[in-house]
Amino acid sequence: MPKEIKKNTILILGASGFIGNVLYKELLPYFDVFGTYCSKNEFFEQNKVFFRFCVEKDSVTKILSEVKPTYIISCILGDFKSQLKAHQEICEYVKANHESRLLYLSSAKIFDGKSKFPSYENNKPLAESAYGKFKISVEKMLLYDIPAQTVILRLPIILGANSPKIFQLQQSIKNHATFEIFPNLIISVTTANKIAQQVHYIINKNLDGIFHLASTDMIHHEDLFIEITSKIGEKLPIFKSTYTSNDDSYLAILPKINKLPEAYNITVAEVVEACTLNEEILTFKN
Repeated sequence: MPKEIKKNTILILGASGFIGNVLYKELLPYFDVFGTYCSKNEFFEQNKVFFRFCVEKDSVTKILSEVKPTYIISCILGDFKSQLKAHQEICEYVKANHESRLLYLSSAKIFDGKSKFPSYENNKPLAESAYGKFKISVEKMLLYDIPAQTVILRLPIILGANSPKIFQLQQSIKNHATFEIFPNLIISVTTANKIAQQVHYIINKNLDGIFHLASTDMIHHEDLFIEITSKIGEKLPIFKSTYTSNDDSYLAILPKINKLPEAYNITVAEVVEACTLNEEILTFKN
């Protein structure tokens, strides 16, 4: 259930990364927003609301004590062991500050051990990949230690005109290089801009629980990138088809239990359109 919000200070861990930077730009006009960066960057170094934080080397406790955020959005990358330690420190801060909340960006990969059906918010995670298993371990820790102050945001494949995956596709087209596609894999997708809008809504309404921030429909991985390529131009990359099984399999998450209003939904067709806009390609490194 929504709860009364009294403060509007947000700390984005990983604000220099692709998703984090989009979240920062979306939330900045409405809240007091702070962020972290790791890679050396003159812009972030001169920006007084950005803190240098490398998860393998630094403790996040000092930043939390200085910023005193109401909302912490975690989209950091790095060594799994170091990330786990950082989230343990975040848990201690949140426990001591009852008005604070943590929004944790998780992944559809927590279901990569399941393949027969799409996954919903209340399905039990099962992962085969190391990344999926790590995400499950962090989710479990947060939901055990700070369940009432945790929001889990599970994300599918993230695309869009400025996304790393579309940049990779464009480079493959330009250089007539290989681009891997999975003909038997059914996925859901989204864009970073839509995620930012959804996160903004979740913060405004002070919602809690588990959210699948994904398209309301699905598509075969191969069909998706062939369609996007056809809309980008006449040239093609060298598509490399990879088959993980003889039958169709799913790596798709869909919203069902915690649905957002219609305006905050997105479809595969809208993602394809967002991938083919003529915008300058921007890349961010965490």
